[in-house]
Amino acid sequence: MQKTYRASCHCGTVVVEAGLDLAEGSFRCNCSICRRHRSWLAVVPPDRFRLRAGEGALTEYVFGAHNIHHCFCRHCGVKVFGRVDASPRGGLYAVNLGCLEDVGEEELSAVAFACIDGLNDRFDAQPEFYRHM
Repeated sequence: MQKTYRASCHCGTVVVEAGLDLAEGSFRCNCSICRRHRSWLAVVPPDRFRLRAGEGALTEYVFGAHNIHHCFCRHCGVKVFGRVDASPRGGLYAVNLGCLEDVGEEELSAVAFACIDGLNDRFDAQPEFYRHM
């Protein structure tokens, strides 16, 4: 069931709200930046995403194809979300589930996730090695 969640960076400057159904699952990616961040993301369409605070504190990082905007707080460095302007499904956001507020360990541990092979630009495939993700 869809619910509106708040997510924030470590210092609380960047705050977003996202309509998520955690039963729909999430993903972990092995691309060079996600591996370093150990990102755990859930996809959100633009109509279910709102930046509530901290726009001026956001810094974006893009690399490679320059399609994914990795957005993080310039004060504490935490990546709360990313943005993709063009994808097969149109524009979308990816919220870092580790930044969700008021979500207990039990609820988070029940969220299923898929591992995707972003390292080889195979976003429809599981990588050969994924247990470390």
